Amino acid sequence: MKKEVKRLLLMLAACSCLLAGCTRKEEAGQSGQIDCYYLNKEATKLVSEPVELSQVETLDQINEMFDLMTAIPSDVNKKAPVSGEFEVLSITYDGSKVAVEVNEKYRALSPSTEILTRAAIVRNLTQLGGVDYVTMNIQGDPLTDRLGNPIGPMEASMFIDNTGNEINAYEKTTLKLFFANEKGDRLIEASRTVVYNTNISLEKLVVEQLIKGPNSRLIYPVMNPETKVNSVTVKDGICYVNLGEGFLTQTTNVSTEATIYAITNSLVELPNINKVQISVEGNTDLNYRETVPLSTIFERNYEIVTKND
Repeated sequence: MKKEVKRLLLMLAACSCLLAGCTRKEEAGQSGQIDCYYLNKEATKLVSEPVELSQVETLDQINEMFDLMTAIPSDVNKKAPVSGEFEVLSITYDGSKVAVEVNEKYRALSPSTEILTRAAIVRNLTQLGGVDYVTMNIQGDPLTDRLGNPIGPMEASMFIDNTGNEINAYEKTTLKLFFANEKGDRLIEASRTVVYNTNISLEKLVVEQLIKGPNSRLIYPVMNPETKVNSVTVKDGICYVNLGEGFLTQTTNVSTEATIYAITNSLVELPNINKVQISVEGNTDLNYRETVPLSTIFERNYEIVTKND
């Protein structure tokens, strides 16, 4: 977005703010040195460098910060967070929150690049006095996480700082998983909040969490914890799960159906999956525990699930 357009939008926002009787916080409008966050060249983490803001008023500082975020960094190892991969359509400020509207191209960012871009924008803006939160919309639609949940107002503390000032492409999400009951013949639904590297697909994350097993003594594992995940891919709504030979060795007293549908039901909870096929070392021409042909494409089965009271 051109600098002149941004300034016009911010001036209009300032007028609206004054008419509404809003004022800047006491700490707002302090010029000086702050950190400006960029993506590294490989877009795997955030890096920062100190910058000196020349403006004093919050609205001017917001505009100055966006100028920094759109400019090509002098350091070739840094990448501007607001680059040509998408366009900022508007920026508004209401006295405590900055709302950023981007175009549809933002959806094409890879998961890891998206979280780092978002983290850079939020971290840069919330350093400014008078900016507590940042919201983002994509051409009128609220920004959502990979499960389709609206993200809402964001602050710097939402983004995980792994190594000093370096923020890697990690995100927090809540999965719906299915584990066995005590008898091993039925499934119990469990929610699990995990922090994960967005370079890993959610489908693979679900399978890995099932293998890891439950966090509660009231539910029980459905898979051998030594099972290796060779690959997890999705095509036309079908999730293809390729597991290692350890999957064939059952270490707990759980039924065949409970294991198969723990995997299937957990994966089908993801918005892009309707069915599941399981293979062992890439082979579907065998029967799991001599009863269930893995050539089958499995669908959701809630009849095996025990309802939570």
